[in-house]
Amino acid sequence: MLADAKVVHRAAREATAIVEPGPEQLRIAIADDHVVVRSGLRLLLDAEVDLTVVGEAGDIAGAVRCLERERPDLLLLDLTMPGGSSLAALPHMVARFPAVAIAILTMEEQPAFAREALRRGARAYVLKEAASSELVHAVRVVAHGGTYLTPTLAARISLDDVGGCEGPPSGLTPREADVLRLIVLGHTNGEVADQLFLSVRTVESHRASLQQKLGCRTRAELVRYALERGVLKPVPPPGA
Repeated sequence: MLADAKVVHRAAREATAIVEPGPEQLRIAIADDHVVVRSGLRLLLDAEVDLTVVGEAGDIAGAVRCLERERPDLLLLDLTMPGGSSLAALPHMVARFPAVAIAILTMEEQPAFAREALRRGARAYVLKEAASSELVHAVRVVAHGGTYLTPTLAARISLDDVGGCEGPPSGLTPREADVLRLIVLGHTNGEVADQLFLSVRTVESHRASLQQKLGCRTRAELVRYALERGVLKPVPPPGA
């Protein structure tokens, strides 16, 4: 009898216990024409407690249908697929599904492709040779409103000018240009501080100055401003 009472008491306590909510899951769709690649990506992403793959596609038309059907938070999109150019399709996808962040996952490591993809609305450009941990990190950065570019590729890109061929806006200092370049490449204030040997507070001050000078209210607007004006340009090879 006493044992039964203990069981009942434990069950009642468990029934009234406050259940802590789990992490909000990010819903991801994968568009790649290689089945093996899609399967590997699904295994990788589904293994993360906060990520879940909700759909797959093997061509551009299938990717659009997947977006219509699943409405994911993020689309991992191969740059080269059957049924049309991913670069050409990007603006249409962005306009039709503005709530979906699009991350390019590709073997194409030419800086010009990366810049064009970002200019057309992609929020990330990740090389397929990247480590699994980097891809997962990029997915989280993009899904939470950031922009990401594979560091090995970012090293080949520099802030050559701001505002197109007319040069940087009047009053933009070299240090502010450095901060803007790193912001566009998806680095946090702390990472910018580490790379430029500054304090986080100094980086925040530079960012505030950039936003005032460029008429941008948020970090996202800074990134959009830079990408729309062709901020990122390929670095010429040594000796060129």
